Amino acid sequence: MEDDVEATSAPTIDSARFRQVLGHFASGITIITGMEGEEPVGLTCGSFFSVSLDPPLVAFSPAKSSTSWPRIQSSGAFCVNILGMEQEDVCRVFATSGADKFRGLGWSSGATGSPILADVLAWVDCTVEAEYEAGDHRIVVGRVRELDLLHEGRPLVFYRGGYGRFEP
Repeated sequence: MEDDVEATSAPTIDSARFRQVLGHFASGITIITGMEGEEPVGLTCGSFFSVSLDPPLVAFSPAKSSTSWPRIQSSGAFCVNILGMEQEDVCRVFATSGADKFRGLGWSSGATGSPILADVLAWVDCTVEAEYEAGDHRIVVGRVRELDLLHEGRPLVFYRGGYGRFEP
């Protein structure tokens, strides 16, 4: 079995149509954080998912073009911060390349040293278990070391190219 997803001759799929169709799948928004030496680093990520209960594994998919993931990757650990509906502004800051993303934000260190952002709904602190190439992205699998709920609330979601809120 191959460890990486390789390009094969497949039907040509228009990228705009691909985004349009897959945009109809709502996803939660997370901020992946880690440390590069003494400096906190983070990126916005909508491709986070649970992989396994035993052992406890999660995964996310950063773009290969990300400048933040290689900085986090070198530490061997990351924290998934699950955003609440009132944190769209935080999401937008972490989606910006080169911004001072942590300015004005409170955070504490998890067991791995990765930043846990203040006021998120929940967090999942992980060590990197495996990483796979997948087209223009990577798939990063993390072994959960610690996790917690900070408060109950509604999640920030991404749907059809925009941010929204979940109403039960």
